[in-house]
Amino acid sequence: RENSSENILSSVNRLLLHEGRLMLAESTRLLDVYLFLFDDFLLITKIKRNKKKYGASDTSIIPVCPFLTPELQSFIREGGFFTVLDQPIPLDRLILKHVDPL
Repeated sequence: RENSSENILSSVNRLLLHEGRLMLAESTRLLDVYLFLFDDFLLITKIKRNKKKYGASDTSIIPVCPFLTPELQSFIREGGFFTVLDQPIPLDRLILKHVDPL
């Protein structure tokens, strides 16, 4: 939801444990997603690319986030952004299973 998405990352006690790209199988297609694993939930986002690239004068509008990887910071500077695909998944409701790649 638009109004509650601003509060997702606002907790100062929340820790980012890991983040990275993943291909998500969605019915008949593959979706390029970016996951953010926090200490209390998993956030799945869809990768979007903006046609406008930020120039050197525009970099001041990009928030400084020291916990983001250099690759992710570069992606954002190039006009990329993420939209939340679904509600965050609380870790106490998450079940992990090993799936054989074959």
